[in-house]
Parts: sequence; C-alpha cells; structure tokens
Amino acid sequence: MNRQAQAVVLFLFGGAILKASFTDLYLRYVKEGLRPFLIASGVALVAAAIMTLRYEFRGPRPSPEDDHGHHHEPRVGWLLVLPVLALLLVAPPALGSYTAVRSGTVQLNAESDFPPLPDADPAPVALIDYASRVIYEDGRSLAGRRVQLTGFVARGEDGSPMLARIVVSCCAADGRPIKVGLTGGPIIDVPSGTWLQITGKHSGKRAKDPVNQADVAFLEVEQWQPVDPPKQQYE
Repeated sequence: MNRQAQAVVLFLFGGAILKASFTDLYLRYVKEGLRPFLIASGVALVAAAIMTLRYEFRGPRPSPEDDHGHHHEPRVGWLLVLPVLALLLVAPPALGSYTAVRSGTVQLNAESDFPPLPDADPAPVALIDYASRVIYEDGRSLAGRRVQLTGFVARGEDGSPMLARIVVSCCAADGRPIKVGLTGGPIIDVPSGTWLQITGKHSGKRAKDPVNQADVAFLEVEQWQPVDPPKQQYE
C-alpha cells in the first residue's frame, strides 16, 4: 500500500466518522457528549488525507535511483478498508439483550442523598436511578409513588423477564447492563430485546444476579406497553 492508498484509507476513515457523527448512528458507539470530539477527529483525518494527496500529486517525482531497492508494502494493508466499509454501509444495532443476559448487572455506588422524584404521576425514572434508590435507601424516596421505567426485555436463566438498559461511561466498549426484576402485574409475553415502558411501584423483593452476584432491584408492575427504542439507548 503506497502513500496515496494510505491517504485514501485515511479519507474513508474520516468520512465514516463524520457520517456517524452527523446522524444518530454515533450514539450506538459513544455517549452523546462525545459528539464534538468525534467531529473534530473526523475533520482531522480528512484534512490529513487531503494534505497527503496534495503533497503526493504536487511534489517532485522520485528518480529511478531513488526507487532502487524500494520495497512495496504488503497488500494485506488493504484489509484496513473493510471496517471502514462496514461502518459506511452497515448500521450495527446498539448493545441489547444479548449483552444483558451474559453480563453482570452494574455494581452500584451508594449515594448519601437522593433528590426528590419528578412531580409527574407516574414519575419517569432512569433504571439506574431506580435501582440505586431501592438498593441503597430501601426505596424510601419511592414510597407511595408510581414510577415509569423504560428499557428492553432481557430474560433470566429461568426465563423470567427483566427490564434492562446498557450503562456506558465513555463508549459501548465499556457498556454494562443495569437490570431491574419485574414482579406482579400482567404477564409480559414479548420477545427479548423488545422495548417497554412500564408503570409500577417499588417492590421490596430483591435478588442476586447469577452472573456476578450483584443486587438486583425489583418493580411491582401495574401496566406495560411496547415503545419504540429511544434515540439514546444507553444510560
């Protein structure tokens, strides 16, 4: 692979990053706040590729003496194009139920104080917030309140449904699931990976995740309904 070919690969990499950054595709890889850095990286790669090509086409051509003993780079370098084409042509799904059932639920950090729930009834609460309130304050801030959780269905070893989301610190590579067990209410008979909006109340039931023995909070289900996956699927 000569320098011109390397510049083309750089250009494709930069273009693929920019394509993902200017659509919602990037949310399947990183958190929303990292978008400016992705755009900056894509622009830098495209600029480097253009400058390399400009130098190659405008610079002096090497003499035959300079070519003596020159070794061509291995053609295997062209394999670098494959992940670029995959990113340009294929939109991979966000991490979901497959990851959730094979990874242990997030080990939550204790909070000294939790803010009041939103005034709405039911109050929309993130899964990780709900689980934290249940595990570290025994659900005191949830007492007497109906909450609304949104996530996808993941089934435990016994086939019982759980509600889950993937939690990321930076990008999908460090994604771990947060799982909330479900009890009571109407039977949830949808396939794994289906996104649901569930209304319910704090349940005193708890369990241990068999993957990593972390505590799993439960929700007493009142009603549920399928929903479209949200724009930002990670927490």
